[in-house]
Amino acid sequence: MEVRRPLLAAALIGLVAVATACGGGTGSGELGAGATARRSITVWILENEPDRIAATKANLAILARRHGIQVRLVGVGDDEFAARVNRARREGRLPDVMQLPLELAHAYARAGMLDTSAAGDVVRRLGEQTFSQTALRLVTREGGVVAAPSDGWGQLLIYRKDLFDAAGLSAPRTLEDVERAAARLDTDGRAGITLATAPDKPFTAETFEHVALISGCQLVDELGEITLTSPRCRAAFRSYVDLAGHSPRGLVQDVDNTRDTYFAGRAAMIFWSPFLLDAMAGLRDDALPTCPQCAADPAYLARHSGLVSLLSSDGRQPAQFGSIATWGITTGAAVETAKRFVEYMLSDGYTRWLALSPQGKYPVRPGDANDPERYERAWARLRSGVDRKAPLRRFYSEAAIRALGDGARNFQRWGFEQGQAPLLGALRESSPVTRALAAAIRGRIDPDTAARQAQVAVEKVRASLE
Repeated sequence: MEVRRPLLAAALIGLVAVATACGGGTGSGELGAGATARRSITVWILENEPDRIAATKANLAILARRHGIQVRLVGVGDDEFAARVNRARREGRLPDVMQLPLELAHAYARAGMLDTSAAGDVVRRLGEQTFSQTALRLVTREGGVVAAPSDGWGQLLIYRKDLFDAAGLSAPRTLEDVERAAARLDTDGRAGITLATAPDKPFTAETFEHVALISGCQLVDELGEITLTSPRCRAAFRSYVDLAGHSPRGLVQDVDNTRDTYFAGRAAMIFWSPFLLDAMAGLRDDALPTCPQCAADPAYLARHSGLVSLLSSDGRQPAQFGSIATWGITTGAAVETAKRFVEYMLSDGYTRWLALSPQGKYPVRPGDANDPERYERAWARLRSGVDRKAPLRRFYSEAAIRALGDGARNFQRWGFEQGQAPLLGALRESSPVTRALAAAIRGRIDPDTAARQAQVAVEKVRASLE
C-alpha cells in the first residue's frame, strides 16, 4: 500500500534460476543479429510470496521453450527493497530489470541507475497509444519515460456497512464523514478505524498522502516550494492524528496488524489498498478473517464492507492516492534481452502477470494496437485468491469493481505534476514526514509542530538532491 498495495514485508526469497524467453504477439520475436549475445538476465520483482514466485516462474517458463533466454528471478520484500538496491549498486551487482514503484523509478533514473532510452524503446515498440496516458505522464521525466508502466491501484477506505447501518450512518463520502464515523463507532472492544501509525514504513507514508490529497494538501507548489506548513497540510496532520486517536490504543499499527484488526471485527474502518480484497473474501489461508460472524461465513466481511475510492473534504474535488508498478531496465544491463523480457511481460505474459493479484494489479496498458481493450477484458475475467480462487464479483458490487479501474486510471500523487518525482523517491528512504507524524500521534508534539518539523526535514532532503 506499495508500497504498491501495502506489500507484505517478508524475507528475501533468493535467487531462483528460471528458463525464460522474451517475445510475443506484439513484435517481440527472436533477438536480432545486432543484439547483445548475453541471453541470461537477472530480474528483481516486488512479489516475494511463494505462490506468486511460482506463478511467475511458470509464466517465464513458457518463453523458455521458445527462445531459451535464462532469467534469475529474485523476489524482494517492499520494506527491504531500497536497501537491497543500494547494496547491489555499491557492489556493482544490480539486476538487469527491476519491478519498481513509481517514486523509486524516478529516483533511480535521476541517479543514473536506469537505462531510460531502453524503457522508451519498449514503450514505442508496444505503442504509446496502447498505454494509459495518466500512467505515461507519471513515469515521464524530462520528456522521456524512466520505466515502462505495468499496472496500478488506488487507495481505498473500507468500512463495515452493517455497523454503519446499525448506527444510522450513511456511506462515507468525505473526510469529515470518516472522522465523525470513527468517533461514533469507537467503543469498548472496537476501534472506529484502524490506521497506519508505524514510522519509517511506506504503508504509513501512503496512507497519510491519501489523507493529505483529500485535504487539498500538496507537498510542493508549482514553484517547487515545500508546502507542508500550509493551512491545508496542517489540517491534514490534524485529521490524521484525530483519526489515529480512534484507532487501537497502545498499538503501533502497520500493514499486518491493521489488516488483522479489521479482519477480527475490532475496527469499523480501514485505509488499505485493493490487495486486501481477496483475503477479506476468505480466499487465502494465511490471512483469514476471524470476526465472530466469519466462522460461519468466511466472506462475511467482504459481503458487509463498502469500498470508497474517492473522498472529498471541505467541498473540494474528491481525491485518491494510488501507485503504478513499473519495469525498469538498469544501466549496463543486457539491454536487448532485458527489453524483450519487458515487452513480453506487457504483452503475451501480461495477463498471467496481472493474475498474480488482480484486485491490486489493474492494467495500465488496456490493450494492444489490434484490440485496444484486450487486457482490460482479460483482467475482468481473472479470479482472485491463493488457496481458493473466485472472481471478485462474487463478493463485491459491480460499482466497487469499476472503482478499482477508475482508481488505477485517475489517482493523484504528491510532487509528480510539479516535476519533483526524484524527491519522492528520496523521501521513501528517509521517511521524514511519517517520523514527525508518528511523534504527533504518540502525543510528543502537536500536529502543527509535526507539520513544521516535516517541512524542515523535507527541505533538507531536497537540498541534498541539488
